[in-house]
Amino acid sequence: MRMRCRHLIIAAILSMASGRCLLAQNTDLMRLEYTYIPQSDSENVFARTRAFINFPIPLDWEGSYLIPGLEFRSVNLDLNGELPFQTAQLNLYTSYRATMAYTCKFKSDWRLGVKIGAELASNFERTDFLSDDLRFSGAVFMIKDNSGDEVAKPNRWIIGLEYSTNAGRPFPIPIINYYREFAPKWSYSLGTPKTNIKHRFAKNQSLQAFISIDGFFANVQNNVTFDSNGSTVTANNISMTSAFSALGYEYYFSEQLLFYAYGGYTFFNEIRLRDNSRNNLFTFNNNNTVYFRTGIKFKI
Repeated sequence: MRMRCRHLIIAAILSMASGRCLLAQNTDLMRLEYTYIPQSDSENVFARTRAFINFPIPLDWEGSYLIPGLEFRSVNLDLNGELPFQTAQLNLYTSYRATMAYTCKFKSDWRLGVKIGAELASNFERTDFLSDDLRFSGAVFMIKDNSGDEVAKPNRWIIGLEYSTNAGRPFPIPIINYYREFAPKWSYSLGTPKTNIKHRFAKNQSLQAFISIDGFFANVQNNVTFDSNGSTVTANNISMTSAFSALGYEYYFSEQLLFYAYGGYTFFNEIRLRDNSRNNLFTFNNNNTVYFRTGIKFKI
């Protein structure tokens, strides 16, 4: 029961996925991963290294926790081919994110989670950072957990709202996810930002099939000016959005430490330059392609 309770505590507030959605069932305390997405019908390549840590701090009020977190991402975007601008300043992007989350327990198995974050994301081609490099995010969630050891078919609801200035929308985005263990060693989750079905076929191994999203957003400090359809335009930032289906394999060194490898194919994939009004100015590639991600994580 204690492990189930702690599982809920972290899931309540680490459910923003990044790109920025967080996976709604994310209970990771630490992760180191590598993502590789070659772009079909071009020589362009997207590669990302990511590392983060979250550390829960119990508070005096029973069932309440404060959870600070740190995250680092490095994106290598190898752009090739004939383009109407120089790409040397568009190849490497770095982001540094700090978050603070709070969760407390209500009656009737409900729990509240609140999370805020600040991030610097840019190509950092200058020696300093600009105001446009800075982004903010926030989320609020309600979680109803029925996953105690005494429950025949454990299940969990996560309902909330999240907002990020990365998204370029003046309103919060709803997040809803339902998780259920429907048979021994089988579970599924439905909703956003990830839907999956998972089978633990051995004590230390599991397979899953899922649909999810990925992406990144970064400021271009010195901007990019070029001709487009007979007029001069200036791009201020760059972003990528990918929606994909995949198969995943996990190998557990222990109940908390595991290796994972995911491979799949995108059904939406776009890398684009945009201006500060979020107008698309140039699309590098929007062909669907293969998707690979692997890493090691420590979870509860």
